[in-house]
Amino acid sequence: MIRFHDLRHTFATHAPAGGVDAKTLSGILGHTNASFTLDIYTHITDTMQRQAAVHIDRKIGGTDARMPTEERDERKDTVPVEFTPYKPKTRKQGTGCVTMINDHLYEGRYTPTNAYGKRESHNIYAKTREECEEKLAEMIAEVKAQIKAEKERLKAEQSA
Repeated sequence: MIRFHDLRHTFATHAPAGGVDAKTLSGILGHTNASFTLDIYTHITDTMQRQAAVHIDRKIGGTDARMPTEERDERKDTVPVEFTPYKPKTRKQGTGCVTMINDHLYEGRYTPTNAYGKRESHNIYAKTREECEEKLAEMIAEVKAQIKAEKERLKAEQSA
């Protein structure tokens, strides 16, 4: 995982190679001391070490060595990958949901609004998805009947 701070270090390492002097780099990074910037934020890359060796070779040894450049890795897979997002199955409202808890246990849940306006959860458990779906359908029918009966009872109490 690349953090933002890693990008800061990368910038500080490559900026001097791009011609940014230490004092300017220190100002860009918000430091008051250029030596702090150079000590903490700049890192020596393999390319920098090879370039320094070639520079010394040219000055002291009088050779005509070629200055190494940083090698860039080109992407080999330039063809875009076909992306199709996952779209889960959606259930109709009022049919509850079935969740696989582990290899041999499924949970069916139905959460309607009761006669008093509060949401209440009703759960059932089964060993197979099919069994869970059947039990859930039965439970939903029972709960709907209970809610309807309670609403009628409340309505009768209010009118009396």
